[in-house]
Amino acid sequence: MTRTLYQLDGCPFCEKVADRLDELELDYETVWVEALHSDRNEVKEVSGQRGVPVLVDDDYGVTMAESDRILEFLNRSYA
Repeated sequence: MTRTLYQLDGCPFCEKVADRLDELELDYETVWVEALHSDRNEVKEVSGQRGVPVLVDDDYGVTMAESDRILEFLNRSYA
């Protein structure tokens, strides 16, 4: 898989990104993170921070957080 989305169940910002990935018909793997912020070690290892969503796109060699920033990247790169 070339794209991985780290997200939290029920997170509206994560859902916006997942919806856009689906609209663009892009394949991606979902990694569900822990609800407790301090337990999000997996996302911290890849992004250096514990917030979600985080998108890792191996095709472009990017790892990014912040839903608006991710949406801009998806629109610029895949729309």
